[in-house]
Amino acid sequence: MKPIIIFGTGKISEVIYYLFMNHSNREVIAFSIDDEYFEDKEKYEKPIIKFSNLKEFYPPSEVDIFVGVGYQQLNKVREKIYKKLEKIGYELVSFIHPDSGIPKDCIVGKNCMIMNNVCIHPKVSIGNNVFIWSGAVIGHHSKISDNCWITSAANISGNVNVGKNCFFAINSTISHSVNIGSQCFIGANTFISRCTNDCEVFIAERTKPYRLNSEQFIKMTNFQ
Repeated sequence: MKPIIIFGTGKISEVIYYLFMNHSNREVIAFSIDDEYFEDKEKYEKPIIKFSNLKEFYPPSEVDIFVGVGYQQLNKVREKIYKKLEKIGYELVSFIHPDSGIPKDCIVGKNCMIMNNVCIHPKVSIGNNVFIWSGAVIGHHSKISDNCWITSAANISGNVNVGKNCFFAINSTISHSVNIGSQCFIGANTFISRCTNDCEVFIAERTKPYRLNSEQFIKMTNFQ
């Protein structure tokens, strides 16, 4: 197997680096970043290469790449980088944690990250450039399209179709047989029980602080 370059130098790239180095048989040998964001020359004692120099130092025939970038602009930033690297010939690889427990028939695209302790049922299809964090649930016969981000403890029921470039925040829940349009933002603690249009936003009201402070509350309730 070819070694790996991680594109990106932020917090997500650090998670990806840890996962590849500790839970795969792939070696990360360098990082890369767009020229305008280039500052440091090294990360974890690995060289950081400007994108303009990447093909010269590490041609596509010698390395594979993972785009370790977050969900900015509903994952469009990561999508743009993905397409740029693929266009010049790089193979985009996925990371699937050995303890993820995904079924053998699960279809997973390129540049996907699937962490440990997810719950993915049989007959699920996952597109390219999809990130799925620990504790997420994806029910049977569901389809997750390209460039989505599914945060820890998000719950997608069975037979759900998710459009491209969607974001699912922590504890969001999608009911059975619902279609989610493309570019939807599903906020924390939301419950979606009907099909959505493209570009819709769903936000649950935040929990308001109680009128008593913590000391008064403990005295009132005899909470030990």
